[in-house]
Amino acid sequence: MRKIKFTWVGKLKKGHWAEAAGQYLPRIKRFCPMEEIQVKDAALADIEARKIKEGELLLGRFQPQDLVICLDEHGRTMTSVQLASHLGRWFEHPGKAPCFVIGGAYGLSRQVLERAEFTLSLSPMTFPHEMARVVLLEQIYRAATILGNMPYHH
Repeated sequence: MRKIKFTWVGKLKKGHWAEAAGQYLPRIKRFCPMEEIQVKDAALADIEARKIKEGELLLGRFQPQDLVICLDEHGRTMTSVQLASHLGRWFEHPGKAPCFVIGGAYGLSRQVLERAEFTLSLSPMTFPHEMARVVLLEQIYRAATILGNMPYHH
């Protein structure tokens, strides 16, 4: 498998989110090399200005070889098996590697969403961005075990 990249806004501020994410990061690393990039959240009162500032920071971290996959409430929903299938195809993409992106508390700017080659929704419901990060990591681990014919997914 190719490298996988995670790019997100802000640190996991509460210990339980960091602990949960810490359960999945090493598991994912057993399947493929990975890179985790965090950009600082913008502490601006105006929500749109905040999203734009965070978006600029995210856009500055993308590389030409990144196949940008943004998590957004308006993205495509899918089952774990469907995600595994997509992940397998994304890993086979010549010259590109999957780069999953999660915005801050108010989501992603229009500019970041326009850069995306795929937009994914974890659920029609809204989650805190810290929870979305943990759910995404678990689903990527689950997808890797599905692709590897391992018994984790049942």
